[in-house]
Amino acid sequence: MPNWLALSLTLFLFADADVPRVNSLRPPANPSRSFPSDEEIPLFPNAGASSDNTQSQTQSQSKTTSPAKNTTLQETSKLNLIRYVSGEFAKAIKPLPAGKEGFHVNVGKPLESDLLDRAVATHGPAVNTGDNVQITRLEFRDHQIIVDVNGGGRGKRHWRDHLQIGLGGASIPTAQSTSTQDQGPPGMQPGMGSTIFLEFNKPVPDLTPDELKQFLSPFLNFSKERSAAVQWFDTLPPEMKKAIQDRKPVVGMDREELIAAIGKPDHKVRERDSDGNDIEDWIYGQPPSKTVFVRFQGDHVTSIKQFPQ
Repeated sequence: MPNWLALSLTLFLFADADVPRVNSLRPPANPSRSFPSDEEIPLFPNAGASSDNTQSQTQSQSKTTSPAKNTTLQETSKLNLIRYVSGEFAKAIKPLPAGKEGFHVNVGKPLESDLLDRAVATHGPAVNTGDNVQITRLEFRDHQIIVDVNGGGRGKRHWRDHLQIGLGGASIPTAQSTSTQDQGPPGMQPGMGSTIFLEFNKPVPDLTPDELKQFLSPFLNFSKERSAAVQWFDTLPPEMKKAIQDRKPVVGMDREELIAAIGKPDHKVRERDSDGNDIEDWIYGQPPSKTVFVRFQGDHVTSIKQFPQ
């Protein structure tokens, strides 16, 4: 009897060893991601090629979710608004008041013409009906988009204009800023124009440039004015036009051309090289992910490096 029990137990253990339970308890190995050396960083939506999996996932999501109108304003959308609205020309179809208070518009509600007339009468007109004007600055806040026309009415100075450097007990004022974003085009300096405050009374939704122009349509007519971006683009050499259309940085670009091609960088680093030349690196992306380093020496791009290769 004991021999029969021992034999049965031995057979049971051998049978149990054939069951692959150990492998079933192991977590599946995570496949390592590999990047081809010639892969481009998708700095913009739909820029560059995407995988079949990504395309099918995007298509399935678009069928089950509503468009991005229910989302808040995205960073890529802000960039598009700056690229395609800031700097645009228009014709004024209503007068706009001077002064830092500007005029507040409740988006989605009819224009309060009486309030507009009162603001113009109180502060004087910075823009008159029929004037040719330019959008000189956009500012984004949680529930607001602030639109400066002809330099805006706020007249805000740049923080660098107040900066002083202490050296040996003496304070040395720095040079005043000469940024076109701060100063505006000739004849359109800050404080000389008007400001429109678009009030959403909720987080600013995701917008296209055409939608923002539509919100401004009670005041400004963009339809008969040639785009400032188009005017500038037409002056560029063919190779720069192609690079901007392809959204690729190339050696020889200036800062404005680079921003038009791939947007503003995530970081900037200024230093001097071994020869004492001032250099500036614009960094797109975050290590250890794909990161592009664009180096300026003077006013133009001198090198472009991508890591990892």
